[in-house]
Amino acid sequence: MRAVLFSNGEVPDPLRMRSVLQVDDTIVSADGGIRHLLALGRDPHILIGDMDSIDPHLLSSLEEKGTEILRYPPAKDETDLELAINILQERGFNEVLIVGALGGRMDQTLANVWLLAERSNTAFDISFDDGCERVYLVQNILAVSGQRGDLISLIPYAAPVTGITTDGLEYPLHNETLFPEKTRGLSNVLLANQARITIKTGKLLCIHRRIIAS
Repeated sequence: MRAVLFSNGEVPDPLRMRSVLQVDDTIVSADGGIRHLLALGRDPHILIGDMDSIDPHLLSSLEEKGTEILRYPPAKDETDLELAINILQERGFNEVLIVGALGGRMDQTLANVWLLAERSNTAFDISFDDGCERVYLVQNILAVSGQRGDLISLIPYAAPVTGITTDGLEYPLHNETLFPEKTRGLSNVLLANQARITIKTGKLLCIHRRIIAS
């Protein structure tokens, strides 16, 4: 099961996000992420959060249409996005694509990236996308699809990542180690429509920046 979870960050290319929605997706909004869904003309199946960013009339309208609303108090230890991720994981979703978790406030963007790194495992596939960039966690092996010229950055999370081997990138790695305090993995280039990345140990963030035609 796949859920597409809309958060309240930036979405610089909303039209691309419309194209990634699939018929069987469960569409979820973390509170203020509803603004992105409204721009796409879609209603969420589930709305989660303290509702401090939503007009009460809109809330009533969504409830009448059948949206499941899970309301939490404003004074809480988790952000609305973290709550939503927890709930989707508990409900057995095996894939969650998060839209609008990047950009805007730096503190929230960094915290969201750490959520990605800490929550991913082989049974729970989670990634971020804002239309221009997609952020993955490499778990043993990752295939990245795009177009020639897209930028691929590989960033170790918290500790060195060993045994990194890439195929399909301009600057290949062969069973090498990247370190979080070094910038060697930044701004590699996709040579064709797909690249493959494998690792042996550690947590490796992959940031795929699409080249948007002007």
